Amino acid sequence: MSKPIGWTARSHSQNPRRRGERGRVAAQEPVMYQPDELLNPADLLKRFSVCAQRLIAELPEKDQPRQAEITAALRQGVLDAFRTREEHLARLVESDVEARGSGKRMSTLKWQVSVRKSLLGLGVRVVEAPDEQELFVVVEGDGDAFEVIRPAYVDQATGKLILSGQLRRVPAPARAGEAGQEGEA
Repeated sequence: MSKPIGWTARSHSQNPRRRGERGRVAAQEPVMYQPDELLNPADLLKRFSVCAQRLIAELPEKDQPRQAEITAALRQGVLDAFRTREEHLARLVESDVEARGSGKRMSTLKWQVSVRKSLLGLGVRVVEAPDEQELFVVVEGDGDAFEVIRPAYVDQATGKLILSGQLRRVPAPARAGEAGQEGEA
């Protein structure tokens, strides 16, 4: 299966193994999805319909299905594919959340890295900085600054939020100038 346009794998090494390193492979950069355009069910349906019409035109007239049957089958196929993708990404996100926040269960570094690489490879952006507050829900705390409790997960291919992140309000860090003035007073 070939990768869609916009997928890149960056590997700078020809031979990742070195002498004496049996079974260990040097870490490669994860596959990143960089969409040129967002996936849209309506646009995909249009493109599939054009291809289907061209293929059906090649059939003998007695064997050609009706337009309504073709459109219904294509629409259902596109919607099923999007639903399946959303479910798959949601399960991977659940695995990532579990691997990173479960104490000792499944929290080995290898497991965390493999789940995160899978998410990145499928086009999920993991937002671990509180800069994009629209992707987060504030769940507790007091103060003017924010701390990330759980990252937000965004499907880059569709632009949809898979799982909102959680933020905790914390006191704003004192600035260098303010700290010096307090000590002098």
